[in-house]
Amino acid sequence: MGHSKYAKQLEPFRQTPFFTAKQAANEGVPRQALAYLVKKGSLERVYPGTYRFAEYEPQVDFQWENLGLVAASIHDGVICLISALCYYELTDQVMREIWIAVPHESYAPKRPSTKIIRMRNISLGKTEIILGEYKVKIFDQERCIVDAFRYLSKEIAIKALQRYFKNATNKADLKKLGAYAKKLRVDITPYILSCTT
Repeated sequence: MGHSKYAKQLEPFRQTPFFTAKQAANEGVPRQALAYLVKKGSLERVYPGTYRFAEYEPQVDFQWENLGLVAASIHDGVICLISALCYYELTDQVMREIWIAVPHESYAPKRPSTKIIRMRNISLGKTEIILGEYKVKIFDQERCIVDAFRYLSKEIAIKALQRYFKNATNKADLKKLGAYAKKLRVDITPYILSCTT
């Protein structure tokens, strides 16, 4: 199977961060051709069923490269918890794993060094950001803080809340924070009071 045989069909993906086997099949490139091109070194297998050209250079800050790639590769995924807190600079935690929320009823895809959390109310506080060439979904700061009280240690959650109130560039939205806490059934009022009085 010649490399040049499928070069033309794969050309549209040369400058993309990744493409799927399904997208390649839509261009008339079978899976076995992708496997052959990976073996040959022309393509790189990023995740099962996900590829990119070996010479592709990501256009994103190194610290966000994996986060952007993983988040973009999970269709319904939303950056959450430690990963989102790191992005918003609301924690001292090191992002050893990438944290992604997926809808509770959906299948949790496997990605290396990634923690997939199945959540209800996934559209609550969901927003979009650009990380280099990746357009990804992330929970806003208020949702991240409420989720920190739900899923992480009290210490991490309280520190995130304190930083949120100290952040000069982004004014704290107490109304939104309270609405999210109520909707997600988390009582964070005592912590808010201790941070604001």
